Amino acid sequence: MSRFDLRPPAFWFAGQPGLAACLLWPAARVTAAITRRRIARPGWRAPVPVICCGNLSAGGTGKTTLALDLLARLKARGVAVHALTRGYRGTASGVLRVDPERHDATLVGDEPLLLAAVAPTWVGADRAASARAAIAAGAGCLLMDDGMQNPTLVQDCTLVVIDGATGFGNGRVLPAGPLREPVEAGTARARAAVLIGPDRRGAATGLPPGLPVLRAGLAMAPEAAALRGTRLLAFAGIGRPGKFFDALRALDLELVAAHGFPNHHPYRPAELARLRNQAHALGARLVTTPKDAVRLPAAFRRDVTALGVGLLWADPAVVETLLDEVLEATGTVPRTGKPRR
Repeated sequence: MSRFDLRPPAFWFAGQPGLAACLLWPAARVTAAITRRRIARPGWRAPVPVICCGNLSAGGTGKTTLALDLLARLKARGVAVHALTRGYRGTASGVLRVDPERHDATLVGDEPLLLAAVAPTWVGADRAASARAAIAAGAGCLLMDDGMQNPTLVQDCTLVVIDGATGFGNGRVLPAGPLREPVEAGTARARAAVLIGPDRRGAATGLPPGLPVLRAGLAMAPEAAALRGTRLLAFAGIGRPGKFFDALRALDLELVAAHGFPNHHPYRPAELARLRNQAHALGARLVTTPKDAVRLPAAFRRDVTALGVGLLWADPAVVETLLDEVLEATGTVPRTGKPRR
């Protein structure tokens, strides 16, 4: 079992580091040192641009949501973009191109199935090996979902994704806090930060003065509006299930029950039976996230409504300009001509 399978401890997100964080400080120094040495290793430079949607914190910050948004934008420009991801909790070994018709979440993980619905997607722990396979298959641009701390592939543009509700937590590195590496170390390699949601923890104030901050909110899929007047039982096994539940409530949907599970949770038959029975008793419809839906057995999935979210950018032109700069700097011109502005 991974150390990230369980829900994060509350002291990670306390205003100031408490006793537990202080006691774990020596272990945090070891984590930071190991990460620093790993990142310092030389990686392979691909002949096509590499964009990484990464983060500094463990857990759900919105990396995949950003990756899906950028994949769609790059495809709209005519760029032959492929996605690279680790395939967390999948059993596949080596490098594998995801085929949503043949592969399931047990084999490739849940997030790769979402990415593969938008663009060709490759899973593999070695990002350089995945990159070579993608380029051989015709990729003209690579977009990494996670992997900011993976040194095997040189990144032309690293975007640090920040959840506005949790920020950088108590500011400490694992296991004393939620950070994979110190903020100053990670942001030094970033092209920009992407802040999703209101900055309730003041994360932007801890960023380098010259680092651009792109701001966005979450917008629920339009079909959610059709559920007004319907009693809903929501469940989610994502980094922060509460984000999904809050998004439903923000649309004035009638949420009669909500159940949160750990990120990437493999739903057991008994758990699904309890959810189904409670929904029946409450006269409610089951709703979950697309990431959860791909982990459900097909028979159960038919009785569940999956509601996704997208990014609502404060200034979409800034995102397009960033993509322009990355593509032009690496000499990438889409098949349809000059990148759209």
